[in-house]
Amino acid sequence: MPTLVPYAVRPDDVGAYRSALGQALEGTGPALAPDSAALPDGPLPDDLALVVSTSGSTGSPKRAMLTAAALRASADATHERLGGPGQWLLAMPAHHIAGTQVIIRSLRAETDLLVLDRFDVDGFVARTAQLTEERAYTSVVPTQLGRLLDAAPESLRRYDGILLGGAAASPTLLARAADAGVRVLTTYGMSETAGGCVYDGVPLAGVSVELEDDGRITLAGPTIAHGYLADPERTEAAFDLSTPLRRFRTDDLGEVRDGVLRVLGRRDDVIVTGGMKVAPQVVQDAAAALPGVADAVALALPDPEWGQVVALAVVPTRFGHAQRGTSDPLRMSDSWTVHEVRDALRGDLPAYALPRRLLVLDALPLRGPGKPDRVALAALPGWQD
Repeated sequence: MPTLVPYAVRPDDVGAYRSALGQALEGTGPALAPDSAALPDGPLPDDLALVVSTSGSTGSPKRAMLTAAALRASADATHERLGGPGQWLLAMPAHHIAGTQVIIRSLRAETDLLVLDRFDVDGFVARTAQLTEERAYTSVVPTQLGRLLDAAPESLRRYDGILLGGAAASPTLLARAADAGVRVLTTYGMSETAGGCVYDGVPLAGVSVELEDDGRITLAGPTIAHGYLADPERTEAAFDLSTPLRRFRTDDLGEVRDGVLRVLGRRDDVIVTGGMKVAPQVVQDAAAALPGVADAVALALPDPEWGQVVALAVVPTRFGHAQRGTSDPLRMSDSWTVHEVRDALRGDLPAYALPRRLLVLDALPLRGPGKPDRVALAALPGWQD
């Protein structure tokens, strides 16, 4: 029976966490539960190395149990997709699964890990200049990537691959990165899958994607967790652990076209307006493609007539980012009205999916590793209709 201990990750001493992770992976030290003050009793799988709390938007956190084999499989498959091992810069919190996997990849690559204690552009540039290996990688969230494209695209080009996760990336942001000559790979995954397991819509080696009849995404493969610690009911609801190829039922909806997965959002984020279902991601992608839009989030707001209506929160571009589609006569600004937005989107969305509420913000409220906080957005004043 493995030993599991709480572990307080100190941002100023990531090296100690890296050492403890290495011991957990080798089986010479206890399994770790980062930033968990107390742990419930429950059966532990053999080879357990890490217990990670999920960053779910509702309900009590779940503690995903990840074995050393699952963590190694994830890191090795990532290096295979990227083109080979390299040196990593940690630019996000170490205790999140994305940050922990950056550390594990550096262990698997046997390269020195560079750490950015607190993200800012100047610090990122300085750490990038300290890279010593030929191949280099990092992992960021969309907000970080946007700021770096604004101020330091030359530093981004130093990396052979930049993993982008935490939240859906707008088509405009990805286009800006491509135009700047920056190689970005969008990632999809969660704590239960040892981090990203689908890159640019294509599963990593050994991972498979299936869709249920309603579009719910199921993931299977060697990176899947062995359930939730001391939580048999939620484990049974989400996992199939009866075969060596473990399966995990996500709470996300998606579609697969030509072998490429497109994530449409969480099942509980689907907007039902007048009996019609609207995937927020479809609305967000259309809005983000409009000139002058830096970021966009679609969500449901209650309505006495429609039950729910599509609401759109947007962040205008402030710094003259290069935009595609600038032939559109309407450019996003603080003075836009919801009627103008609806007119601009009519060619891209069916009528029932057009937003009926609009909120223009300087920045989106976030939760966890860069994910938009829809609960906080819905509670904000100033929605126009």
